[in-house]
Amino acid sequence: MLLILVSVTSIKANNDDDSKNGKITGHVKTSDGQPAIFVNVGIVGLNKGTTTIDDGSFIIGNVKPGTYTLKISYAGALTEQKTVTVTEGQTTNVEFVLSENSTQLNEVVVSSTKTINRKNLSIGKMNIAPIDLPLSVTVIGRDVLDQQQSLRLSDVIKNANGIYLYSARGNTQETFGARGYSFSSTNMFKNGFRINSGATPEMSSLERVEILKGSAALLYGNVAPGGILNMVTKKPKFTQGGQVSMTYGSYDLYKPTFDVYGPISSKLAYRLNGTYEKANSYRDNVKSERFYINPSLLYKISDKTNIVVEGDYLNYDFTPDFGIGQTNNIIANVPRSRYLSPLWSWGKTKQTTATATINHQINSLWQLSGGFSYQRFDRQYQTTERVQPDAIGDWSRPLNRAKTLEDYYTAQFNVTGQFNTGVIKHNILVGLDADRYNNTNNTFVAAIKDGKLDSKGVSSYIDQNGNIQSATYDKINIFDLNKYQQRLDMPVMNAIYSVLTPTNRFGAYFNDLISLSEKVKVLAGIRWSYQYISPTNVTGYYTPDLTPAFAKGKEDKAFSPRVGIVYKPIANTALFASYSNSFITNTGTDVNNNPLDPSLVDQFEAGVKNDFLNGNLSVNVTAYRIINNNLAQTAPFGPDGVTPNTNATLKALVGETRSDGVELDIAGHPFQGLDVLAGYSYINARYTNTPKSPGSFLPGQPLLNVPKHTANASVFYNFYDGSLKGFKVGASVYYLGNRTAGFANVYPATDPAPGQPQPASRLLPVPDFTTVDASVGYTYKKISIIGKISNIGNVLNWNVHENYSVNPIPPKQFLTTLSYKF
Repeated sequence: MLLILVSVTSIKANNDDDSKNGKITGHVKTSDGQPAIFVNVGIVGLNKGTTTIDDGSFIIGNVKPGTYTLKISYAGALTEQKTVTVTEGQTTNVEFVLSENSTQLNEVVVSSTKTINRKNLSIGKMNIAPIDLPLSVTVIGRDVLDQQQSLRLSDVIKNANGIYLYSARGNTQETFGARGYSFSSTNMFKNGFRINSGATPEMSSLERVEILKGSAALLYGNVAPGGILNMVTKKPKFTQGGQVSMTYGSYDLYKPTFDVYGPISSKLAYRLNGTYEKANSYRDNVKSERFYINPSLLYKISDKTNIVVEGDYLNYDFTPDFGIGQTNNIIANVPRSRYLSPLWSWGKTKQTTATATINHQINSLWQLSGGFSYQRFDRQYQTTERVQPDAIGDWSRPLNRAKTLEDYYTAQFNVTGQFNTGVIKHNILVGLDADRYNNTNNTFVAAIKDGKLDSKGVSSYIDQNGNIQSATYDKINIFDLNKYQQRLDMPVMNAIYSVLTPTNRFGAYFNDLISLSEKVKVLAGIRWSYQYISPTNVTGYYTPDLTPAFAKGKEDKAFSPRVGIVYKPIANTALFASYSNSFITNTGTDVNNNPLDPSLVDQFEAGVKNDFLNGNLSVNVTAYRIINNNLAQTAPFGPDGVTPNTNATLKALVGETRSDGVELDIAGHPFQGLDVLAGYSYINARYTNTPKSPGSFLPGQPLLNVPKHTANASVFYNFYDGSLKGFKVGASVYYLGNRTAGFANVYPATDPAPGQPQPASRLLPVPDFTTVDASVGYTYKKISIIGKISNIGNVLNWNVHENYSVNPIPPKQFLTTLSYKF
């Protein structure tokens, strides 16, 4: 039986609260003083309630005077009830202390698979439970990452239907997509700040991964449609503790990690976690080595104000790997392990971030928050790339070295609050954000002689005899590596010019969740976004000067409205519908050589959210339509509006892309010990209403790398008593449907003559696949061990970028982690 100590006091309400009703506030903590997060707190008979947030606190406002039964509940434990008295114009404070400590609560109670409709999201910027929002959200918590032993973000997103790995180009990074549209750096966030997606992020430092599907333009400005992803790192605590672990896996994977936290003083707490990882690969010659550190400090200026300062540093050495290639739009039939680039190929990524955030609770209803983030990103590699052999497998390997530097400054400020206009309740957000983004790309060449650039240009190199050659490094055959003699020397490549592109973004937004009643809520808001890409700054290092022309500056600005409605016929069911508009910036110029305007995107969404089994199981269904009303593609006519245009660099906003889909999300604890996380998505994303003109996309063909069907299911069971106490078992199934890679087909410049063949398709079909993982673990006091076999069926499939980076998925592998908590 749980024991709960309750202290009830009455204090005078804030002077700025003129309501004649009262409020109930308080905290729920564990026996060792840790905040109890995501605990349900409700008033019996009133259908009024909330969940505790990160500090264990809760607020239930606008309660009529009287005596009530306050109920707290959470998965895997009994429900508890206490009597409280609410007085007019006063706040009743309730402090709960649970009998469990934080470790027990994490294992038994607070699971990230529970009630996804009730958890407040930092990515949403408002203290609102998802069930009251006309949006679709997914939260994947630390327990799921530990149970599945997730090493990469691509492992994590398998638990979110409608989100998928879009590309793994060259083994240099992972790119994701949602609802038919690719994420870029604009859609990836860490602790609410936009980050570069070129680095493969570290999973051991994360507390949870939040995904907001659909439109997020109102909150974050220039984002691609489909959704955004936010990684939330572990935060300092005022109790001493930590964990060390060691992970070992197939292909000589070694990964020790540590995580320590505790108080420095009564107002200052710290956390420090980090890891080292070294591994070979199922791919010949491919290896990696990572070092990561993540320190953070939490300073409580007062009971109402705190500052969190954190940073992290990732040093990632890897082997660039552009996969196995394809011939005649068919994936090459070569061994999964075959590596086709030179053995000397190398890659390095370094990413540093520093973030400071402040939160100030003005009173129980109003809060200020803000922050600043700096990011330094440095990635470079040298190899041969673009595996594009001919029909018999011969491939002339092009040499390339790449280097990208970024400095990224981001700031934001938000005000959230609640007030009433008569019987109508308002929960508002007002905010500002700004970014400064400096991107520097370098172009390299090997043929530098006597301090001058050879006239053969940027594709030239110096061979073993000191002679300047052009075009390619050497030739191999992807089916028979012994057919040609491979070169073994690594050419020295020099940067011949760099291009600096500064980008500035600014946004101001307002959002209001209007509660017309307990059953009907309306969400309405608007954002104004401004973006200016400055003229490029090009620096050449050699003569003759082959630097490109300076690009003009480009200015984009747009309003992004959003409106939605939520109807709750009963407390645990919500029907919703929403509309939003956003914009996508475009590169290139129109036929008059002016910068191209942004494309406007309409998004429609409707669905139902349900909580069953006393809030222990959430089942949500969502349908959506996304329309890019003015797709940027080759202009059909020249400046005179009559002459057909054949210049692919001149563009116009003509045609559409459209994505229609349905998603099913299931998450929760049907009964004690059982964790369930599952879902299904259908995506029909294609080109529509495109004009019949040279270079225009053919209508009806699918958008690239978009699976029409995805499905996932993860089931874990923890034994809490009996002879198997301490054991856990689980399995995960992941299905990714057929995709189409390559390049989209376009109308030819001239129609083929009668009897002549049509232009060859540029599409590369990729088949569907299903993988199954199984896990078993055991915990005894402070020690735990868990093992996993992934891809039990040893299924072969591929991640494809365009038509040249065809990377096989991992075969059957094992992974085991031994941990000690203190």
